[in-house]
Amino acid sequence: MMDYNQLEALVVAWADQKGILTNGTPVGQAAKTLEEARELYNAVQEEDKEEVVDALGDVLVTIIIQAKMQNVSLIECLNSAYKIISKRTGQMIDGQFVKDA
Repeated sequence: MMDYNQLEALVVAWADQKGILTNGTPVGQAAKTLEEARELYNAVQEEDKEEVVDALGDVLVTIIIQAKMQNVSLIECLNSAYKIISKRTGQMIDGQFVKDA
């Protein structure tokens, strides 16, 4: 099994070879992420673990490509998000964390 950095580099190379990085747009890529997230939602609802794994991978691929298009690292993005959520308060409501206002 490859490590994350190797896989990320392969995804970026694939996106480049397919022309996604030169001809795609960040908005188009965001739409693709939403499409893949919908597939994840459906797989979770159907309790289809194989499809959940596939959909999570597809979502990651679209996010890796978006990060490349935006010239940001996903580690930078994750660090930024964690700084915010680590201080967040809220509660669980109907199986979902709802942040305080």
